[in-house]
Amino acid sequence: MEEKKTVKFKKEEFAMREKIKSNIGKGKVSKVRIEYTPIGEKIVITTNKPGLIIGRGGERIEELTRMLKTEFKLENPHIEIEEIKNPDFDAQLIADEIALALEKLGPLKFKVIAYKALQRIMKAGALGTEIRLGGKLPSARARSWRFAQGYLKKTGDSSKVVDKAQARAETKPGTVGVKVSILAPDAVLKDRIKVDEKMLIKLRENYEKANKEKPTKVKKVHKE
Repeated sequence: MEEKKTVKFKKEEFAMREKIKSNIGKGKVSKVRIEYTPIGEKIVITTNKPGLIIGRGGERIEELTRMLKTEFKLENPHIEIEEIKNPDFDAQLIADEIALALEKLGPLKFKVIAYKALQRIMKAGALGTEIRLGGKLPSARARSWRFAQGYLKKTGDSSKVVDKAQARAETKPGTVGVKVSILAPDAVLKDRIKVDEKMLIKLRENYEKANKEKPTKVKKVHKE
């Protein structure tokens, strides 16, 4: 019984997130986080366009609050806006932008769209990025395309710091799946070794010390 309640609760949360995203529009929201407090529900919307979501005099926020009360029966929803400082490192925003561009320009331009997004992310300073597109691009048969540059960890604990997201583009030939992975420059990598001047000096000192401590072999000369 508890499992059914949990599944139902999670489905309602998912429906709420999707409704908020569709209400605001694709490409404007990265994440929607729902927190439960003693005074009510706190909905945190992460976006790079806070002014657009708030609206003039907070009218958009009021609309969203009314929608949450009527459709999802929330008693006291409180909406907060969290601004994204660098949208070029947000995988969800990039994935949505690629999906919108595919819908607008068509799937024939998929290489131009993907390469432009890739160059923009890397130019902003990302350590690595990967864009995967799957669908009828451009042939009648569905296939997968991969665009990647830089360093991107895929396994182990370091892969957890990679920002990943998915989006969907509804084009005339069919649905195109978009997957984006970005490793931001400020990501903490435990297995990353930074070779700078200090490390080079230390390595040189250790090498010289090891050579000094190493005993020299004396060659014995046998007289006939």
